[in-house]
Amino acid sequence: MEHLMTVYIVLESVLAVLVIAVSLLVCATVYLHKEVRSLTSCLIACLAVADLGVGALGIPFTVMLSLRQTLCFYTCLFMACFPLVTAQFSVLVILVIAVKTHLKTRLPSRYQVLVNMRRLMAVVFLCWLASVLAGFAPLMGWNLLWSFRKDQGNRSTLTISDLSEHSIIAQHFPYGGFLSKVYVRHRRNQTYSQIHVSHLGPCSQEAVVSPEYLVYFHFLAGTLLPLTAALILYTDLFLGQVRGQPPSPQEPHPPYREAKRSETRTARTLLLMLVLFLLCWLPLHLTGVVQLFHPAWRLPSWLPQLTVLLSHLNSLAGPLLYAARRREFGAAMRSVLWRGFSRGRPRNKVYPRV
Repeated sequence: MEHLMTVYIVLESVLAVLVIAVSLLVCATVYLHKEVRSLTSCLIACLAVADLGVGALGIPFTVMLSLRQTLCFYTCLFMACFPLVTAQFSVLVILVIAVKTHLKTRLPSRYQVLVNMRRLMAVVFLCWLASVLAGFAPLMGWNLLWSFRKDQGNRSTLTISDLSEHSIIAQHFPYGGFLSKVYVRHRRNQTYSQIHVSHLGPCSQEAVVSPEYLVYFHFLAGTLLPLTAALILYTDLFLGQVRGQPPSPQEPHPPYREAKRSETRTARTLLLMLVLFLLCWLPLHLTGVVQLFHPAWRLPSWLPQLTVLLSHLNSLAGPLLYAARRREFGAAMRSVLWRGFSRGRPRNKVYPRV
């Protein structure tokens, strides 16, 4: 078991370094190369920012959760919620990309009127806001009513202290936590040290976040529903192209037809990125579904770690897939990478002849 945990930590560490490097490379490519700075590339850069958060904080937090160290409840809850924020933002941006691609291909006249960089960045900001509210909902105590359940032995399923006290928003703001009805109890006669000790416990995601919240809210409502809508948009897009009449061989190809082919290739690439996201994240979510509805089933000890590792792999594979499919973007990434290596390489000094 210890050997398996060591291998898992090493793999996660290597993956975190690679994710950070590739995400920074994507952002630098969009910033430095104006020829690839399209609206789609800017959205890919937004995904890279989320992947950067996964590599810099999400993966280290997940490793800490797997070690089950004794931590403060609030620290543990923040570490468990942060990966949910980045994952939710990635899902919403994928949906925005699907809507943009559908409008550009199927309704070009409306696309020219409705879509521009300013409005797109406003939508991205709203995606961040919605992701923060949805991912940090357990910090507000919104999932604690679901998680406060009793088993057959009349014992709490969580190992931390009273769940009614564990809401950061409810403790520091007068009306915080009003949606969850979580209130502060027995606080006036306790010192800070007593409160701090009462919040210590073994830190893991299942100890602080309810499985109902992860399955019903994060998976079904926050992940599966938006991705299904994106798949429907791509299906309608490609079905509309299939139903269209092909041009006759005698007719000269107008310029817009080449642009149409480029948009079709881009749509296929974005659809492949969506399928890749589903393949990487579905095993993790399905494991949570099995644990919720069939808690008696004994899953292999290595399976949760494998599914988590696979979900983090998407942050590395997604940008590489886009760069491989979009040749101009891949060439721009290679030029930025080569420029960085050439700057870091020591130059040979030329001494004057005597």
